[in-house]
Amino acid sequence: MGKVLSAPPATPAEARTLTVDAESAGQRLDNFLFRHLKGVPKTHVYRIIRSGEVRINKGRVQADSRVEAGDTVRLPPVRVSAASAIATPAPARSFELLLEDDALIAIDKPAGVAVHGGSGVSFGVIEQLRAARPAARFLELVHRLDRETSGVLLVAKKRSALTALQAQFKSRETGKTYLALVEGDWPARLKVLDAPLARYLLPGKDGQPGEGERRVKVVDKDHPDAMRAVTLVRVLARLTLPGDASPMSLLAVTIKTGRTHQIRVHLASAGHPIAGDDKYGDFDRRRALARLGLKRMFLHAWRLRFTHPATGEATALQAALPPELADMLPAPARATLDTHDDNDKP
Repeated sequence: MGKVLSAPPATPAEARTLTVDAESAGQRLDNFLFRHLKGVPKTHVYRIIRSGEVRINKGRVQADSRVEAGDTVRLPPVRVSAASAIATPAPARSFELLLEDDALIAIDKPAGVAVHGGSGVSFGVIEQLRAARPAARFLELVHRLDRETSGVLLVAKKRSALTALQAQFKSRETGKTYLALVEGDWPARLKVLDAPLARYLLPGKDGQPGEGERRVKVVDKDHPDAMRAVTLVRVLARLTLPGDASPMSLLAVTIKTGRTHQIRVHLASAGHPIAGDDKYGDFDRRRALARLGLKRMFLHAWRLRFTHPATGEATALQAALPPELADMLPAPARATLDTHDDNDKP
């Protein structure tokens, strides 16, 4: 009988400090760590960030913190097993292109696809795009969309383009307009939502605090974790869906700040959750809409305006409402999408 070979035991690592080089400047902390902690499960990477074991210049940080050239990043001891180091490569995948040149790629991201791997997701858009373009020397996400949100997504092909575009997003120089179908009759007077948000974690499977899913809530401006968030809302149509008597509103939503789950939480906190939202909507209502054919959240990154990082020209992109959402709307509501003037005003 042949000898049975077992996997080698996990090997403990020691705490270490990394200095961020110029090539990594501007990256999110989680992406920076993924590259330096090969074989460590992404769920564990997020856990050590949340626990405060990862520090930048001796200060506590979050997964979306940006690293800058010269920063010192402290990495705690982690255990990497031989089995976990053998990762399944992301499959190559192409996405519908809205624009591509030497500086950037703009794609129409489908719903149900994460923009990057992590938190239980092995890979996302960026990993699949890199696999599809093995000769590309540089591909980095400029911004993010929720997994269940479709629409315009930018990917930089050069470091200079990445830093220039991220600077525009940070300074609110971009125009980001989404389409959202919400429950109820949205009040015409409610055009600006200016309510601070804070992130928190649901309890884990065993009731452990801070180990569950990420959530966001509206908080008082004096809350220690409060982040200002501003959302502009314009009603495009008031409608009911075929086979359903409940009033609904189709909104054009422009965000002036890019907080996690900002649109979803702002609209839900106003009493009008997005149709099909599995985190901030009503379960029974979501199930009823699924029977009518709505199998996903009705939120779509529709239009994006920015200054092109290479040419300096004003650039406007639009991703058409995908069929699974457009087909839910009555014809008059769909017609409003062709006449709406996106001018960033409520």
